[in-house]
Amino acid sequence: MADKVLTMDSVNPNIVQMEYAVRGPIVARATELEKELANGANKPFTSVMKANIGDCHATGQTPITFIRQVLSVCAYPEMLETCNFPQDVKDRAKRLLGGCKGGSIGSYSASPGIDVIREDIAKYISERDGTPSKPEDIMLCTGASDGIKTILAMLMTGKLGKERAGILIPVPQYPLYSATLTEFNAYPIPYYLDEENHWGLDVKELKRALNEAKPNCVPRAICVINPGNPTGQVLTRQNIEDVIKFAKQEKLMVLADEVYQHNIWGEGCKFFSFKKVLSEMGPDYNTMELASFMSASKGFMGECGSRGGYAEIVNLLPDVKACLMKSISAKLCPPIVGQIVMDCITNPPKPGDPSYELFKKEKDNVLALLKKKAGMVTSLFNSIEGIKCNEVQGAMYAFPQIFLPQGAVEEANKRNQTPDAFYCFQLLETTGICVLDSRTRVISMSSKNGTTRFLKEGTIPYQKNGDDASSVVVSTFNDIV
Repeated sequence: MADKVLTMDSVNPNIVQMEYAVRGPIVARATELEKELANGANKPFTSVMKANIGDCHATGQTPITFIRQVLSVCAYPEMLETCNFPQDVKDRAKRLLGGCKGGSIGSYSASPGIDVIREDIAKYISERDGTPSKPEDIMLCTGASDGIKTILAMLMTGKLGKERAGILIPVPQYPLYSATLTEFNAYPIPYYLDEENHWGLDVKELKRALNEAKPNCVPRAICVINPGNPTGQVLTRQNIEDVIKFAKQEKLMVLADEVYQHNIWGEGCKFFSFKKVLSEMGPDYNTMELASFMSASKGFMGECGSRGGYAEIVNLLPDVKACLMKSISAKLCPPIVGQIVMDCITNPPKPGDPSYELFKKEKDNVLALLKKKAGMVTSLFNSIEGIKCNEVQGAMYAFPQIFLPQGAVEEANKRNQTPDAFYCFQLLETTGICVLDSRTRVISMSSKNGTTRFLKEGTIPYQKNGDDASSVVVSTFNDIV
C-alpha cells in the first residue's frame, strides 16, 4: 500500500467519520441474505425488504400525470405535434423549453436555475405567504439536500477547534444535517425535541443547548424541520415566533426545512412558513437572514429521482449573496428535469385548465390516503403492548418507542451489541426485514402488501431522561398506496 495516495490513514478523516444512515453491518448482512436466497437457501422468508432510503414511488405511490406529461414533452418536443396531451401541458412545455438554451433540456441553465421557473416559484411563495417573494432570492437545487449543504457551507468559519462553526440541529433529526456537519468539520449543537409535548420545540431547551456549546464553537445558525422528520409534529405559529425571537437574540441564521409543507394531518394543525411569520413580525425581525427549503421528493408528488428542489434565501448582504452565487456556479446548474418538476409543483393547473380536474383528483387521493395511514399507524402502534407513539400531525413519519424485554437486553449484552442493534439483527434474520440499529434511536418504516421496512434516520443519539438501554425508537415512513 506504500504506492497509494489514499489510505485509511491519509483520506480525509471527516469523510471517514461521516455517517449517512444507509450503510453498515446490518445492510451488509441483508445483502448476504439476498445472495443466500438466490442460491436456494431455506429461510423463514422469500425475499429481503431493504429500507435504506425513504422513497415514495418505490413503495407504490403513483406519479402525478400532469408532472409526467410536461416532463415527457420537454424531453421529446416532437410530442407537441404528435401526442394528444391536454393543451395546458403543451403550453407549459413550450414555456419551459423557451427558457432553455437552444430549446432543449439537455442544455445548461443559469446556476440558480431557469428564470421562468424562478419566477413561478416566487409567485407561489408570494401567494402562499401573502408577502412578496423575489425571483432573485430563489435558488433551484439538486433536491433540498443540495440547497441545505450549500447554505451550511456558507456558514462555516474555515477555522478549527473552538472557532469552528456551530449549528443547532434537532434531535431526532434527518441525517443530512449531522452527516454534513461531520463532513465540514463543524460543531453540531443538538437540541432535543419534547416527546411528551408532541415533539414540541422548547426555547428553554434551545438556550440550554446553545449555552453548553458556546465554549466549544462559534454558533452560526439554527436548523428547524417543520413538519417534523421523523417525528411528525407541526409547529404552531407561536412556536415559530419564539424560535425567530431566539435566533434574533442569539444572532443566528434560520434554516427552515419545509419539504413536508403539503403533508398536514393533525386536527387544528396548519403549516406556517418561517418566511411568512418572520415577514409579519415587524422591522425588528423581517431583515433577519433566512433560508427555507422545498423539495420535489415528498409532499403529494414523491418525485425523489428527479432531484428537484429550491431554496429561498432572504436578507443576505449583497457581497455575501455574490459569494453564494459564485459558490453555486462551480456546480454549473441543477438538473433541468428537477427544475421542471418544481415548476409543475409550484405552478400547477388552475381551475378551468384542461388538466386541472385530473391533477386535483390525483393530488387529493394521495394526500387523503396519507392522512388515513397517519391515523392508522398511530392507532396501531398504541394498541400494541410495549409500544408508545405520539399522534402523527404531519409529514410522512411516526416515531414510536419500542420497549424491549429485559431478556432481550441481557442477550444483547452477551453478544456485545446494543439492544437496538440486537433487535434489528433478529428482525432481519427471522423476517427478512432490513432494519438498521438506532444508536441514534431513529428508524423509519415503510410497509406494502403486508411487509415492513425500517430506515435509520440520524447519527446523534436520542436519549430521554430516565430511559434505559431496553428501549428503541422507530419512525414510520407512511408514504404508501
